[in-house]
Amino acid sequence: MTDATYPTLSYPMRRTCPFEPPPGYAELRERPTISKVRLPTGALAWAVTRYRDVRAMLADPRFSSDMRHPGFPVLYEHQVPAPEFSTSLIGMDAPEHTIARRAVAGEFTVQRLRRLRPRVQEIVEEHVERILEGPRPVDLVRAFADPVPLMVICELIGVPYADRDFFLKISSTVMNAPSPEEGGRAMVELTDYLDALVGDKERDPTDDVIGRLAARPGEPGVPGHKDLVGMAFMLLMAGHETPANIIALGTLLLLEHPDQLAALRADPARTPAAVEELLRYFTIAEIATSRVATEDVELGGAVIRAGEGALALITGANRDPDQFARPDEFDIGRGNHHHVAFGFGGHQCLGQHLARLELQIAFDTLFARIPGLRLAEPVEALRFKDEAINYGVFELPVTW
Repeated sequence: MTDATYPTLSYPMRRTCPFEPPPGYAELRERPTISKVRLPTGALAWAVTRYRDVRAMLADPRFSSDMRHPGFPVLYEHQVPAPEFSTSLIGMDAPEHTIARRAVAGEFTVQRLRRLRPRVQEIVEEHVERILEGPRPVDLVRAFADPVPLMVICELIGVPYADRDFFLKISSTVMNAPSPEEGGRAMVELTDYLDALVGDKERDPTDDVIGRLAARPGEPGVPGHKDLVGMAFMLLMAGHETPANIIALGTLLLLEHPDQLAALRADPARTPAAVEELLRYFTIAEIATSRVATEDVELGGAVIRAGEGALALITGANRDPDQFARPDEFDIGRGNHHHVAFGFGGHQCLGQHLARLELQIAFDTLFARIPGLRLAEPVEALRFKDEAINYGVFELPVTW
């Protein structure tokens, strides 16, 4: 049977249950070959949902990450960077990507981030203390899940403290804009700010990721001005939105599974495995795994022609029953942590160790300091980010 035998589904797809991927993901995964989906732009792109196919695609150099490449499967036109804006690492292909990644990888090693642990712990403790001192119920998204990773990433890239409220507002607008036009305006505003910030650091280098790179102009692979702006943008969005959404969704899921939460409280050594399971279960960011074929590629029983776009739907891959036993069950004792929530291959998320560090500290501290934490509203009353680029929950009212 050919792809034409099956209906062409639209992407993005809506979830029918807040804890499950859209049903269309399983439908696509169960077809004999990969299929095309229709994007909001009207264009068609291949949807890759099986675990083995996703990993093969993301490791294949015949797929380009450059959003400016003809045929790249953008969801909305405002996602295509303006000529004066660089997408930095996320939009580079080898060999340029390999050289540039090597130049900045030292900023995100486990050893360097281990030195950041005390400051992350301090930030988390400060926000938990404010929650305990404030009124009940409290919106955990606004009081904890959003500001904690924002504070961490702002310190990492050197954003002045006074500008952090602006960052929280503008990054939320970029990722959750009610219209493409508003999202486009927010992206321009944020890019202009980062352009000025990088310029300041080039003139007067500071002791942060962007400042240290700005102090090394001309070294092989070290980003120039445009690429530093792109890198700051990438770090801000990935370093804020992804952990913020996982903190909120993970808290919600653990509160809905009191037996597993009790096991976690009884043995904090299980937190790293619980974080991996949350990342697999709530895979929220798929836009970075979009590609365009630069030559014909046989994948998943079909041929993706040169110039055709392809979406590696990692949410579907992380629920593939051929890779994960009982994939739709949440189980912090799951031994298989080989998920693709951070992507795969040369573009695997550079900040994954930072995200794990934040999530582990956030969950350990939150549930230890507020042992009676519980939802203040039923799950059915919550608003989820069904239309956003990254999945999440808008508010999470809790009490204790």
